[in-house]
Amino acid sequence: MASASRRRFLHLGGALLAAPFVSRGALADTWPSQPIRVLVGFTAGSTTDIVGRIPLERVAAQIGQPFVIENRGGAGGSIAAAAALQAEPNGHTLLVHSSGLAATPVIHPNASFDAATAFSGVAIFGSVPNILVISPKKGIRNLAELIDASKKGNMTFASAGTGSASHWGAERLRIAAGIDATHVPFRGGPEGLTEVMTGRLDFMSIGGASGLAFIRDGSLTPLVVSTKVRSAALPDVPTVTEAGYPGATYTFWNGLLAPAKTPKPIVERLHAEVMKALATPEVKQRLASTGNEPMEATPAEFDAMIRSDTAANIALAKTANLKFE
Repeated sequence: MASASRRRFLHLGGALLAAPFVSRGALADTWPSQPIRVLVGFTAGSTTDIVGRIPLERVAAQIGQPFVIENRGGAGGSIAAAAALQAEPNGHTLLVHSSGLAATPVIHPNASFDAATAFSGVAIFGSVPNILVISPKKGIRNLAELIDASKKGNMTFASAGTGSASHWGAERLRIAAGIDATHVPFRGGPEGLTEVMTGRLDFMSIGGASGLAFIRDGSLTPLVVSTKVRSAALPDVPTVTEAGYPGATYTFWNGLLAPAKTPKPIVERLHAEVMKALATPEVKQRLASTGNEPMEATPAEFDAMIRSDTAANIALAKTANLKFE
């Protein structure tokens, strides 16, 4: 009798232990139960904003709930990141950010969150080339001429904010090439580009989605791209490696993230929905027009990449003795 009671107890205990896992698995089936708030770390019209909206528009149609986009520009995306972490981690508040997230510990050492672990990577939308651009009015046609000009007097460069991918990409190039230049941050890429096009600031390392239209109409001159290989959108523009500075290579990814405590089934469902959207011909075409290149990764691979990029940025800052705060 005692043996039978013990068996019933063990069976009941096993069922109780299994219950939370069944509940968590069911979360992906009931999510989303309301509109989804998406915080974007940069202003409307920035590369991260443009690249993020294209697939999310499709995902909204797939899941039957709208994405409510909030642009929270400033501090290289850290303002939006901190706000996303204040919400309940239930899959109804997400973050669209860029590779600038991995520079947070360097640029903002007193940030309220650990960039390497605070978020779960959901899906990477792809990578865009960071393009070093300058106004044609400056008469500079290539990177070598820019370096020569910097030796004659301190230059200035714009960015989409301290800690943004446009800032970090420019810093890597500045360090590798020995360019003497003063950083002037803005809340987003379009604001900085305006100052470069007028000639009030000298140059900028800008994502393709923001800069390509101005390059094509002749308002900006492209000098190099940050990618390891030439961009299909700008096949005649050399890479930083071809220009002699392989240390300045920089991958400017953009992607969707969720607070780290978001249930795994929701993260996995979101990943599947984004990948489905990215595979559609319309989304592919629209992203390609921004210079975006496919860059697939599972959520686990995305997480590992963020940790690796963060560690690499910290090491670079230490080697170059960079201090921003």
